[in-house]
Amino acid sequence: MLRWLQNTCKYAVLFADSAFGIRCRHPVSDDRFSSETPIPPLAYIGLIVDRRLFTFVLASFVFFAGYTFLRLKFLPPPNAKPAGQQAALDAPAADADDLTQAESADGGASDAKTTEDAGDSPGATETTTPAVGDPDSDQPDSDQPDSDQPDSDQPDAITGPAQRPQWTTLGSMDPASKHWMLVTISGQGGAIERLELTERDEDNKLKYRRVDVRYGYLGYLAPQQAIDVDGVLVNVVGKGTPAALAKAETGEVGLQAGDIIVSVGGKSVSRYEDIESVLQKTEPGQSLKIEVLRQASGNEEANEAGDDAGDDADNASANPTTLNFTAELTNHPLDLIRLAKYGGDDQIKGNDSRLSSLMTLAQVNRKSILGSEHWIAGLGDPERWIWSIENKTLPTGDAATAESIELSITLSDQRMERSGGKSVKLSRTFSLAPESYVVDLSVAVTNLDDAAQKIALRLEGVNGITLEGWWYSNKISPNWGGSAARDVVYKTDADGYELISGMTLLKHARKEAKDPDQGIFADEGSDSNTTLRFIGIDAQYFTVAYLPPEGSDAMTEFSRASAGIVANEKQIARHKERAVNLSFYLDTKVTELAKGETYRQDLRLFAGPKVPEVAAAHGLEDTVYYGWFWFVAKPLASLLHLLYAIVGNYGVAIILLTVLVRGAMFPLSRKAAINAQRMQELAPEMKKIAEKYKDDMEGRLKAQRELQQRVGFNPMAGCLPMFLQLPIFVGLYRALSVDIDLRQKPLFSFTQWASNLAGPDQMAYWGDWLMDYFSGRGNGWLGPYFNFLPVIVVALFLTQQKMFMPPATDEQTAMTQKVMTIMTTMMGLFFFRVPAGLCLYFIASSCWGICERIIVKKTLPEGKHFDPGVLEGTVTSKTTQNESKSSFADRMRQRLGHIEEAPAERPNKRKRPPVKKKR
Repeated sequence: MLRWLQNTCKYAVLFADSAFGIRCRHPVSDDRFSSETPIPPLAYIGLIVDRRLFTFVLASFVFFAGYTFLRLKFLPPPNAKPAGQQAALDAPAADADDLTQAESADGGASDAKTTEDAGDSPGATETTTPAVGDPDSDQPDSDQPDSDQPDSDQPDAITGPAQRPQWTTLGSMDPASKHWMLVTISGQGGAIERLELTERDEDNKLKYRRVDVRYGYLGYLAPQQAIDVDGVLVNVVGKGTPAALAKAETGEVGLQAGDIIVSVGGKSVSRYEDIESVLQKTEPGQSLKIEVLRQASGNEEANEAGDDAGDDADNASANPTTLNFTAELTNHPLDLIRLAKYGGDDQIKGNDSRLSSLMTLAQVNRKSILGSEHWIAGLGDPERWIWSIENKTLPTGDAATAESIELSITLSDQRMERSGGKSVKLSRTFSLAPESYVVDLSVAVTNLDDAAQKIALRLEGVNGITLEGWWYSNKISPNWGGSAARDVVYKTDADGYELISGMTLLKHARKEAKDPDQGIFADEGSDSNTTLRFIGIDAQYFTVAYLPPEGSDAMTEFSRASAGIVANEKQIARHKERAVNLSFYLDTKVTELAKGETYRQDLRLFAGPKVPEVAAAHGLEDTVYYGWFWFVAKPLASLLHLLYAIVGNYGVAIILLTVLVRGAMFPLSRKAAINAQRMQELAPEMKKIAEKYKDDMEGRLKAQRELQQRVGFNPMAGCLPMFLQLPIFVGLYRALSVDIDLRQKPLFSFTQWASNLAGPDQMAYWGDWLMDYFSGRGNGWLGPYFNFLPVIVVALFLTQQKMFMPPATDEQTAMTQKVMTIMTTMMGLFFFRVPAGLCLYFIASSCWGICERIIVKKTLPEGKHFDPGVLEGTVTSKTTQNESKSSFADRMRQRLGHIEEAPAERPNKRKRPPVKKKR
């Protein structure tokens, strides 16, 4: 290597000398280099070069830097679009949707389907989400350059009055509404953007709130960055949220869509991340000052006429009204469905943000969706379609009312022509009743052409299900391969209940890049294959699934179903594969529609907790899985709930349950302890036998067996309690792992420590200063929080081991005990992220075990268990004299060791004795 470096430098110097006239001097002798000049190896570091070489390099650098600076200052580069998008704009006869398709092919995802920004910090941003009025946005905007607008002769997909994306909501966060959900619907895509659980408990607190955040909640605003002013544009305000209940100094109540937030908590904001950073320093119940710019009253008519949100921002900047609101923050409701870019600390690089329950055409006459594509070529991504929205109120017979939203979009002849069809109208509804975890859905298509058309619909599933606890939870799976934080679950008459792990789908996508989706079922002529009971996404404690419509027990109109990831499989880190985003889709059977005829498919969307009673009421009981020892886990879970109803604290209930279970097994534990004591008494004799038959294994075993038979000792008697205790311990562990009632239940109500028994106790946050190798989510050994309860568990394990481990009698035993101590300490790494409820179980069980051994030791019979004469073989044990009292194992061993005589032959088979000849 040194010789190669020496020759390379030498010939480089000769080339510079001959080509540029640059004379390089020998660093020692000041002579010119030649191919024969020997140079010390270390001298290459101190090469002395002629001044002309230094001047040439310096002048070149200064010229290049100056040219770059002047070009950027006086000749800025044009705001060029991506190659795929520019090609679509340059095509004179291109459909407006070609722009969308070209962007997708070029890697430029839509504003709702974006790959998350590098980095998993809370401040990570979505750099590809266009702001309202942004020239790079494909949303209709009057401020966009003419080149960004589609040609006037191009077909328009929107025939309704609204020409801009709108947002609306179903349900409410107000307890008086009796709604258990708040669903945000996006008009761009006509699908679910967010779903929050707002059910209240008996204390009027959120029954299911986010347990991974402790700061205040303002409400989901579908925020976008404003254009003409520094601020954040509000697109939607959910009913009953703190933003909707905020009060202004001038008497106005609630923020409104079109408002621009310019200041929060006295701090100026220009992006949503600025608002989030202020909220992270607040607490529930705290008041927060919000300054907004609101469109003047004279512009409200223009807003109602359908001007876009960008025009609202312009009007606000031209004639704004400044309002100062005060909002009282609350706890954060669980956002069961959300866009991946709003994941906060659980934002995973590579996961895509995409709306849930999108709808498109799966087949038009002879044109259908190909292979791994998700829409028909020519129609474009359905997430870019802008639907018209109509809100309705439905009577329910009581004070509470059900809400319904109707969305529709008309695909023109020109748009459909490139897809092999003619004009059709797509429509869908979302309906939500009070006190329900179910959203009623319907999808429909109407043929607007004179000729009949063969149509099939595609309904995408949900995605972006909450990642709560993915870095510490351990979801039980019925498959050998395990499960991820989110899995696809379904049930058909042919396959029964099945779970497809998210990690399995990720591996399939990496292996089969051309066809990343994994098929679930297809119409193969058998009705049982396509008889679908439910299909959805399953998390640790929650499930979101499609169900048959009310009054039906199965969905039979779907001909195909597949599952896949909603992510860039190449960007998902190996240690975060469990958190991959995934979804599925359903294709209806092809139906021929005459002119004006409509095909409609009804179903329901369940989005709620995996409470056994709730799941069973909706046909989802299979999703609550306790494992092999369910027959033990379920009764113990019921007993735990009974104890909680008595004492009112799940921490105390877990301790009482552990004491009851261990106390019921005390007789077995005492018998095992007596057997262990007898074994210790036989240890010296066993050691003598081992020394006597050092090289004879068969003789050693025979002598040990004879000794045990002589004294009446059964070595298997101590194993029976262990076999009986194992299902009970595992069942108790499963009951505490699966039971959702432990979620959000505190150990102590007066402190935030151990406020969620279904997760780690999170005594202190150390993720800011501890290296990611230890504190990272998914890749860290310990996690981002210091947990105190696992430290107590390991300390008790070590104490129990030191108190009851017999002293070492030789070097091998001493080494074994040292290894056991090290392994027990290492268990602390595995127990460090165990939920607090399980830690309480281990603490109570260890304390009971210590007390039990002390009590058992005092109740053991005094004196020797065996007569010394029996041990020496001079006296026969009474147990051996009475065969009827011998153990089953001894009798089986004697039976196997006894060699029976061969049965006598039958008379006709006997040989005659030889006849003796007479002499």
